[in-house]
Amino acid sequence: MKTKDFYYELPKELIAQEPISDRSASRLMVLDKESGKTEHRHFYDITDYINAGDTLVLNDTKVIPARLHGVKDGTGGAIEFLLLTKRSLDVWEVILKPGRKAKPGARFVFGNGELRAEIIDIVNEGNRLVKFEYEGVFEEVLDRLGEMPLPPYITKKLEDKDRYQTVYAKNNGSAAAPTAGLHFTPELLGKIKEKGVNIGFVTLHVGLGTFRPVKAEDIKDHKMHSEFYVLPDETAELVNRTKEKGRRVISVGTTATRVLETVGMNGLPLKGATGWTDIFISPGSEFHVIDALITNFHLPESTLIMLVSALAGRENVLNAYAEAVREKYRFFSFGDAMFIK
Repeated sequence: MKTKDFYYELPKELIAQEPISDRSASRLMVLDKESGKTEHRHFYDITDYINAGDTLVLNDTKVIPARLHGVKDGTGGAIEFLLLTKRSLDVWEVILKPGRKAKPGARFVFGNGELRAEIIDIVNEGNRLVKFEYEGVFEEVLDRLGEMPLPPYITKKLEDKDRYQTVYAKNNGSAAAPTAGLHFTPELLGKIKEKGVNIGFVTLHVGLGTFRPVKAEDIKDHKMHSEFYVLPDETAELVNRTKEKGRRVISVGTTATRVLETVGMNGLPLKGATGWTDIFISPGSEFHVIDALITNFHLPESTLIMLVSALAGRENVLNAYAEAVREKYRFFSFGDAMFIK
């Protein structure tokens, strides 16, 4: 299939620039993956579509304030670091802006010198490996000095950085939020549990590759970015029990889906696992684990719209997106949600 097969027209004003005040009050389009029929609800109505014995799997990664502004040691030239992946203790892969001339040995200073960094290598796509120096706990220093790395299509400043975190975020490491989970509140999760729905967690640290457009003309030529994941033993066992009882595994977001389907390629029952995944799910891919998906509305020609098209069919998805545009749904990270049942 061609990348252009996943294009749709989106008016710029439908790209959500900020979250609504009540997370769970966003709109919810319900898409039947077999018939293509849609319903229009609110996200708090998700309880009408999840039943006792089903299992909801959420990604508990936590976004780090990964954008740092500093200066080059010696010259005072301004520099921006964007932290991508932790490689080892105090060593991170980063994007530098401007950074084309930054060579190993170059040093940078952030804040009032409480954080320093030295370039130790140049890696893929011109990214740098840097080693940080600081006193105390790195996460606390980063929390003081860093900014949330919002997606490039969000141009408005985020007033409350907690709104770019899920309410169950726990494990630091993401450069972007698993946005399907932003709609949940503690109260809504409580109602879901009261219905007898199981809740399990995975971790996948979302990289900025999630925003990269597919540049290959044919999607089979696209090289997927790699991301670190953890499938805990208890979540694997929960999924196995759900499958054995004939109930549904409902993934919250494409990131949780990628974890489950990566491990699921080895067949059921699932076993706990940790590693890196570059799985590319597109039409023709077989789903081994998930039965339904809660997700947001994704960018045209992105790997994410290809993933949801693999589950619900390209025509069904594009028809649903066209309907969402007509109904003026809010799109992307701070936008409305879709439940593919």
